[in-house]
Amino acid sequence: MADNSADNCPDNRRIVSSQHLAEGEGWELSELEFGLIIVFNAFSRWMTRCMAAAGQADLSPLDILILHNVNHRGRDKSLSDICFLLNIEDSHTVNYALRKLLKAGLLVSEKRGKEVFYRTSEEGGVLCEGYRDVRRQCLLEGLPATDLSGPELRDFARKLRALSGQYDQASRAAASL
Repeated sequence: MADNSADNCPDNRRIVSSQHLAEGEGWELSELEFGLIIVFNAFSRWMTRCMAAAGQADLSPLDILILHNVNHRGRDKSLSDICFLLNIEDSHTVNYALRKLLKAGLLVSEKRGKEVFYRTSEEGGVLCEGYRDVRRQCLLEGLPATDLSGPELRDFARKLRALSGQYDQASRAAASL
């Protein structure tokens, strides 16, 4: 017998953002998508508030992701590296964020041949460390209350990465219609 988790909700209501997408088979994916929407918005809000607490209040979530990505492992990154690693198709938005981070003094750039490489400035590195400290204090200390272990979080992250591949393939299929 199939497990219908919707039976656990009052009046068999499904927790989705768009009821018309949750009709028939596969309604569970709509429930997951609603969860992703809520997590995305909460994570975006968290990043901007964490960065503000670390000392830089005027960065967007994309700016913050790019700053952390450029700081990652202390390796210089090109525009294409950043877009690839963050799975961003529109390089113009990344390029705009890079210019903003350069202007703020958080990144430095170096042209090598035809390509520009970016790395965090000393100020940018200090800001990333401050973000890490705020993250530890405000987020990591409360994580044990979720009852998620390190291995469970890693497994969940692996599943999300695999799911991103499904969405990428579906977007390619939709583009060919």
